[in-house]
Amino acid sequence: MMKKFTKPEKGWMYYDWANSAYSIIITTAVFPIFYKSAATNAGISNADSTAYLGYTISIFTFILAMLGPILGTIADYQGYKKKFFTFFFALGISATALLAFVPSDNWLLLLVCYTFAALGSTGANVFYDAFLVDITSEKRMNRISARGYGLGYIGSTIPFLISIAIIVLAQQEILPITATIASKIAFIITALWWGIFAIPMFIHVKQMHYIEREPKIIVSSFKRLGTTFKEIKKYKALFIFLIAYFFYIDGVGTIISMSTSYGTDLGIGATDLLIVLFATQVVAAPFAMFYGRLAERFTGKIMLYVGIFIYIIVCIYAFFLDSVLDFWILAMLVATSQGGIQALSRSYFAKLVPKKNANEFFGFYNIFGKFAAIMGPLLMGVMTQVTGNSGAGVLSLVVLFVIGIVVLYFVPEPSKTTKLELDDSIDSSV
Repeated sequence: MMKKFTKPEKGWMYYDWANSAYSIIITTAVFPIFYKSAATNAGISNADSTAYLGYTISIFTFILAMLGPILGTIADYQGYKKKFFTFFFALGISATALLAFVPSDNWLLLLVCYTFAALGSTGANVFYDAFLVDITSEKRMNRISARGYGLGYIGSTIPFLISIAIIVLAQQEILPITATIASKIAFIITALWWGIFAIPMFIHVKQMHYIEREPKIIVSSFKRLGTTFKEIKKYKALFIFLIAYFFYIDGVGTIISMSTSYGTDLGIGATDLLIVLFATQVVAAPFAMFYGRLAERFTGKIMLYVGIFIYIIVCIYAFFLDSVLDFWILAMLVATSQGGIQALSRSYFAKLVPKKNANEFFGFYNIFGKFAAIMGPLLMGVMTQVTGNSGAGVLSLVVLFVIGIVVLYFVPEPSKTTKLELDDSIDSSV
C-alpha cells in the first residue's frame, strides 16, 4: 500500500507512526493512570487530581500558544523549519525518558516533567504539520493527512501492546518487577519508539517552500507576524475556519487527554482502561483513512460536520456512564472520528495557506488550537470540582462542539482563487 507514495510522503507519514506512541502511552493511557495512582497515594482526591491534570495541560498549551506564531514566522526562512522541529523533538524525547526516573510518589514533579514532554511533542507537531505543504500536492493532502493519522493509530498499538503486556505481567507477578517499574519501562519504550521511527522524517523530508533569509531575521519576523495577523482578518475563509477550529478542536483535545483520568474516576480498573484504549487505537486506524477517502467524495467540510456531531453524542453519553460497557461504547464512538476530524482539519487549513508562509500561518493555526486547549481542560476541571462529578465536566464540552459546528457552516470551501489571492497579498507585504 505504501508503494503509491513518494519518499517525502512516506517519511512525513511515518512521523505520525513514531509520535503516536507518545500520544497513547503518555497523553492518554499509562502516564495518566501512573499519575493518578501517585496523587491518590499522596492523599489527593480523584476530583482534585483530575483538575490538576487539566490545569497542567492548560499551562503548557498556553506557553506553546504564545511561542507558536513567533517561531513559525521565523521558521518560514530557508533552513529554519527543520531546526525548530528538531529542537522540540529532542525536548519531547528527553522529557519523556526522564519520566521514568521521577520518584513514583512525587506527583508534582511528574506533572512538571509531563509539561516539558508535552511542550516537545506538541511543539514538534506544529512544524511537522506545516511540512505537509512541502511533501505533497494540494490534491493529495486529504489522503496523505488522513493516512498519516491512520498509520499513527496502527503504529501506536505495537509499543502500547508491549507496554500493556509488561504492566499486566508485573501485576500478575509473572515478571519479577513491580507495576510501578513496569510503567516506567513503558515511558522508556515510548521515547525509543518515537526516536527510531522519526529517522525517515529527518532523511527524506525537506523544506521546499520558504522565504529567502534576510538581515535581522527576528525583527523582520515580527513585522511579518503583524502583517499576517492583518491578512488573516481580511480573508474570510481562513479567519472563520480558525474560529470554528478554535471551538471544536478544544473539545476533541480535552476528551483525548482527559479520558483515562475520567475513566479512573468512574472506578474502571487500570487493566480495563488499557484494554479499551488499545481497542480504540485499532478501530481508529481504518476510520481515519476512511475519513480521508470520504472527504474526496463528499468534501472535507461535510466530513468535519460528521465528526463534530459524533463528538456531541459522545459528550452527552459520557454524562450517563456507569459501567465498563458504557465506557467501551463511548471509546468506540470516539475511535470512529478522532483521527478523521484532526486529519481533515490539518489538510483543510493547509489548502488555505500560502506555501511559502506555511509555518507562519500554521503558527496561527497552533495558537487557535492551543488557546482552545486551555479552555476545554479548564472548563472540565472547574465543572468537575464544582459538581464533584467528572461526567458533568465532560457534558460541559457540548457547548464547544455546538459553537464549532455552527461557525464551520459559514466557512466556504477552499478555492484556488482564495489561495492565489492570499499568496499574492503575502508576497507583496514582505
